Amino acid sequence: MTIPQKLRDLAISETGFLFDPYTGSTFSANEPGLTVLEGLREGLGVADIATRLRESFDVPAAADVERDVGEFVHLLRRSGLVPEEFTA
Repeated sequence: MTIPQKLRDLAISETGFLFDPYTGSTFSANEPGLTVLEGLREGLGVADIATRLRESFDVPAAADVERDVGEFVHLLRRSGLVPEEFTA
């Protein structure tokens, strides 16, 4: 997966504060959101990120974590942090 430049340049603090240096916009993310962002910046796909979330946050395997990751990526698209055509 090609990691969008804007996602690579996104400033992310340990507390979940996000700063888009291109627009000056700020966002916040919780720990699972930070885990998703970290995975995306590492080039991981949805399934691998979902596995990481299950392991890190003790989520039951039956939970639809992959759908949740997809929804988070959709929010990133709507916020302009990844291009419309971006898929994980």
